Amino acid sequence: MKKLLFLAAQLLLLAPAASAQLAPNPTGSWQGQIALPGQSLRVIFELKGAASQLSGTMAVPQQGATGLPLSAVVVRHDSLLIGADKIGGRFAGRFAPDGQQAVGSWSQGGSQFPLTLTRSSTGATTGAAAAPRRPQEPTGPLPYRALDLAFPGAKGGFQLAGTLTLPQGKGPFPAVVLVSGSGPEDRDETVFGHKPFLVLADYLTRRGFAVLRYDDRGTAKSGGTFKDALTTDFTADAQAALAYLRTRPDIKARQVGLIGHSEGGLVAWQAAAQPQGPDFVVSLAGPGLPGDAILLRQQADLGRAAGADSAQIGANRRLHTALFAALRRLPATATTAEATQQLTTVMQQQVPGLSPEQAQKQAGQLTAPWLRSFLLTDPALYLANVKCPVLALNGTTDLQVAADDNLPVIERGLKAGRNANVTVRALPDLNHLFQTDPKATSHYAKIEETFAPSALKVVGDWLTAVVK
Repeated sequence: MKKLLFLAAQLLLLAPAASAQLAPNPTGSWQGQIALPGQSLRVIFELKGAASQLSGTMAVPQQGATGLPLSAVVVRHDSLLIGADKIGGRFAGRFAPDGQQAVGSWSQGGSQFPLTLTRSSTGATTGAAAAPRRPQEPTGPLPYRALDLAFPGAKGGFQLAGTLTLPQGKGPFPAVVLVSGSGPEDRDETVFGHKPFLVLADYLTRRGFAVLRYDDRGTAKSGGTFKDALTTDFTADAQAALAYLRTRPDIKARQVGLIGHSEGGLVAWQAAAQPQGPDFVVSLAGPGLPGDAILLRQQADLGRAAGADSAQIGANRRLHTALFAALRRLPATATTAEATQQLTTVMQQQVPGLSPEQAQKQAGQLTAPWLRSFLLTDPALYLANVKCPVLALNGTTDLQVAADDNLPVIERGLKAGRNANVTVRALPDLNHLFQTDPKATSHYAKIEETFAPSALKVVGDWLTAVVK
């Protein structure tokens, strides 16, 4: 939910095919423009390596995103395929005869945008704005200890790497585990040049809490595999983090909680509904509605903010409502191939003139294991079984997990299970990253603030009250 760079979804836009031609060596810098309603985003790919072992990075200067690692760079005959799993994106195109362009499309979040990449000799830094200030990031010397460590992940099959910050003194200390949102995240939840979890950990450690933040499985220094992992797998990893902290003599074993952001909020609900779950939970922009309802609202809000008209937004909603309904009708045992075929049929019915190949390509994005599971998951199944104290926060200008849709559902679900310690608050003028953003621009990179001090205080005050 959080890491989609462009839009959660828009109307399907299909790129024209280019003539076939043997591919040149793709190494070097490639640049292009992705046209969105009301704006155009410049993207830059730096490709390197031999033909059989290509790799690279991606940058979006307008959003402060640089050095995003590519998960795949593949040349097949006259085609160039680029994967960016960190943000759920993919480029597929064909080289022009002179080898100086690759004409194709960028796919992300169930949508597709025409994109022509042009070889550039200037590199990724030319024309990029200077890195914005991030004044909240801590600088040394720090009044606490920071330990880089590793602990067993889910089922002990791999190690998760992270950082544990400990207040001054012997302890034992109450503790929290930070759980990130969707997409492969490092321990700081680095996004658009911000490090929200670094700022949050710094603040809470100064207030007397031990804080563990870790790289997602298969990401940065953590072992395991991220690809095809489901939310339930990330929940198992969070439970492993809780179990690890409870073994440490400097931690109060009965005062260890979870703070989950975005999808991490769903992880917190799942973990808290199980034995040996957290002793308390803070949900930061966590979902209360099923994933398909979250995405439908998200598409409309982001589309409106980007300048899409009501006709575009309505057509997109009708299309995705039909697609999500088809997913729900499928038996749980349906394979990815069967689900893709069913959605391909729906896609062709809803979008006249769409070729079978184009429809199948678009449908396949919605039937990837994680997204399919997320779309069909209803947090209500877990909320009724959450008995520990809960603080649920959403910003009123969040365009990705709307406060007015989700907070009431979270509160009802928790109280239906007779949870007597529930605090639910909508924080004015804060966006999905809890930055001050009164106009709901979601221009995360352009905002210097990483995490609103008012929101940090709400979290810190509530945690202090709970552990006392």
